[in-house]
Amino acid sequence: MPPTIRSRRTHRLLAAAAGLATLGALAAAIPASAHQDEATPSHHHGSGRYQDVQLLSFNDLHGNLEPPTGSSGRVTELQADGTTKTIDAGGVEYLATHLRNARKGNKYSITAAAGDMVGASPLISGLFHDEPTIEALNGLDLDVTSVGNHEFDEGAKELARLQKGGCHPVDGCAGGKKFTGADFPYLAANVTDEKTGKPILKPYWVWKKNGVKVGFIGVTLEGTPNIVSAEGVKGLKFGDEVETINKYAKELQRQGVKSIVALIHEGGAPASTAYNYDCDSPGAGDGISGPIVDIAKNVTPAVDALITGHTHQAYACTIPDPAGRPRMVTSASSFGRLYTDTTLTYDRWTGDIARTAVKSANHVVTRDVAKAADMTSLVTKWKALSAPVASRPIGYIAGDIGNTGTESQAGDLIADAQLAYAKSVDPEADLAVMNPGGIRAGLTYTASGTEGDGVVTFGEAYTVQPFANTVNLVDLTGAQVITALQQQVSGANEASPKILQISKGLTYTLDLTKTGAARVVADSVKLDGTAIDPAATYRVAMNSFLAGGGDGFAELGKGANVRVGGDDLAALETYLTANSSAATPYPVPAADRITVLK
Repeated sequence: MPPTIRSRRTHRLLAAAAGLATLGALAAAIPASAHQDEATPSHHHGSGRYQDVQLLSFNDLHGNLEPPTGSSGRVTELQADGTTKTIDAGGVEYLATHLRNARKGNKYSITAAAGDMVGASPLISGLFHDEPTIEALNGLDLDVTSVGNHEFDEGAKELARLQKGGCHPVDGCAGGKKFTGADFPYLAANVTDEKTGKPILKPYWVWKKNGVKVGFIGVTLEGTPNIVSAEGVKGLKFGDEVETINKYAKELQRQGVKSIVALIHEGGAPASTAYNYDCDSPGAGDGISGPIVDIAKNVTPAVDALITGHTHQAYACTIPDPAGRPRMVTSASSFGRLYTDTTLTYDRWTGDIARTAVKSANHVVTRDVAKAADMTSLVTKWKALSAPVASRPIGYIAGDIGNTGTESQAGDLIADAQLAYAKSVDPEADLAVMNPGGIRAGLTYTASGTEGDGVVTFGEAYTVQPFANTVNLVDLTGAQVITALQQQVSGANEASPKILQISKGLTYTLDLTKTGAARVVADSVKLDGTAIDPAATYRVAMNSFLAGGGDGFAELGKGANVRVGGDDLAALETYLTANSSAATPYPVPAADRITVLK
């Protein structure tokens, strides 16, 4: 998202005011051939040949300092009898306690992350350009993280400020104190300056203790420019993940670092959403799919483990490396609900990891442990600073308005809000579309504070739409509208469809039994019951991200007669305020505009 837009919103707003573990193991123990030598009969002693190194990791925190609400704050646990149950999870006060407890007794412990620590954050962090989250990560003793796509939401200069410190160029010093920046390195090996060809941040970092050396290479997904506003990645080039990791693995080896971990902001999808699903049970790595599989199969065997993210999924799987040897690949869901505990057995004789001994488990950040006092103080401080803005009521809802499913209730609400805004500035507006990835949470009926059940506060709405996009209007032909709908399920989006949320009056059939563009039944696309005319011109509202062709919707980027409108969150606020009250709350949308055939 353009930094100027975020700055405007922030400036305006400021002015206004272990759980059970899932175990993925390469082997139950190190084979005798790897361990037995007369001089060092036990590999677990730090003075011996083998040293266990604890690697704690998490990903996709997205500034969730407070426990996430609704389904965003729960994980699914598979039970022994095959049933599942949900567990409330997350919140940095609890994450800190879990990490600190996990480190006890482990003198060789590293904490790493795989990107999207900030961005798309709740108001308590996002209102202050995510400085509160960096402060929290410093307190969590994070050692290193890769960048993710959301680290570029406000552009490379703002990312550099988060790393190095300094007050915001527009909004100044949040809380009246100079921001000191991250105590840990952000790694961006595959993000280079187009002019110099050099990485914009460090490509790798080496952890050292008593002769033990572990190198970390950090990359984000190559497709970052497709899912971030063009302004945020202007002047940057995003390289191939595998090529970049392999390049820097060789460089680390030349420096004598043979134990290497890749932090990759790209991920996969396990066959089950349960955090403790054994994705090796069908066969090593057979229980996971998605981009990370091909990446893992091609990253050099010199890399000993892959810590991943982006897809917000939980897994601890083994995927064969190019030499056919199993290698651990993990992800800890999102929003601080899980953390991964991986054991890397370091061979002091070779300087490498005994790969057959690597084991990994995801643990739930349960809320039944004592809160970390320092994190409570941090949350309390920033919550007080944001409270005048966050607690303001903007509307009322009759029940939970979720953001899951092919067509979501929140998607209907936001698309309708954007169409209403569009009609207020241009009566000729016909329809609105909204990208599902821009809807970061649903609205919950149960009160999150003292506002009362059914009350929607500005802070809650901000959590749903935190990107500070504008609502733009463009002219598209009917043929272009149909092409855009087809781009949901074809081209870049064929493997992982991105179904646009649509405004009231627009209907069509999505036939998932077919493939590619044919999944959109062309003659089923109708507006107010009348078939879309390919030759006619329609006035279409969408956020500035989509209007720039984001998320693989190149056709939406070709709109003519562009009008840049106001803030998308302001459009939602205006719509809810106008269409709900305590006596007549906004009804839960039916989410029945898209007919899905399976």
